[in-house]
Amino acid sequence: MREFSAELQLHTLFVLDGRGRIVSTREHAATPGPRFALIRGATQCAWATRADMDDELAGRVHVLALDEPPTRDFESEPVNAARYIALLGGRIQAGPAFIFPAGIAQPKDIVSINELSLLERHFHGWTADEIPECSPIMAIVEEGAAISVCFCARRSPTAAEAGVATAERFRGRGFAARVTAAWARAIEATGRLPIYSTSWTNGASLAVARKLSLSLCASDWSLYD
Repeated sequence: MREFSAELQLHTLFVLDGRGRIVSTREHAATPGPRFALIRGATQCAWATRADMDDELAGRVHVLALDEPPTRDFESEPVNAARYIALLGGRIQAGPAFIFPAGIAQPKDIVSINELSLLERHFHGWTADEIPECSPIMAIVEEGAAISVCFCARRSPTAAEAGVATAERFRGRGFAARVTAAWARAIEATGRLPIYSTSWTNGASLAVARKLSLSLCASDWSLYD
C-alpha cells in the first residue's frame, strides 16, 4: 500500500493533464476544481494550477509555489498566500488531511451496500450510476435503510478520500466514526491508501478524526472562483 505524500494527495483530489494542470476534480459529479491548489506536507509540497489558466500567469504562480517549504504547522497560511490572492483572487478553501492508524479496529454491525434503495430514505440525491464509483460504501442499516454511510468521495488507483454522512436524527451517536473506520479497512483491502480530509471549520468532521486517532499529515490550501 502506498505511503502518504503531498503528491499522492494532489492526484487523489484532481485529474491532472500531461502538464500537471488541473482538468477536474475526481468526484462523481466532477467540477473544474480550484484555480490553484497547494498541498503542504511535513516533507514535501505539491501544487497545480487549473488547465484553463493563462500559461504566463500559471508560470508566475509556479515560481511562487517553488518557495513554499514543507511544514508541520498545518493551520498556518502558505508563505506566499497574499501573493497568490493578489494574482488570482477568489475564495480560500483550506483544511487538514489525515491518515488512519495501522490496524484500525473493524467495528461491528457495519455492512457494505451497493443498492440505491438502501440510500433513498435518508440520503437524497444519490443515483444508481454513482454507486460503483463511490464504492465501497460502508453503512449502518436500520429498518431496511442506511442511517450512516462512509464512501469514496474521490478515488484514484492508489488512494481514496472518505465522504461521510449521517441522517440528521441519528447524529451524535458515534455512527460516523464507526462507518469511517470500516470504510478505511475496506479501502486498505483494495491496496489503496485511505485518506480523511475536511475543512478547518467543520467541527463535526474534525471530531470524527479525533475519535479515530487519525494522524494529521498535510493541509490543502486552494483558491476557487
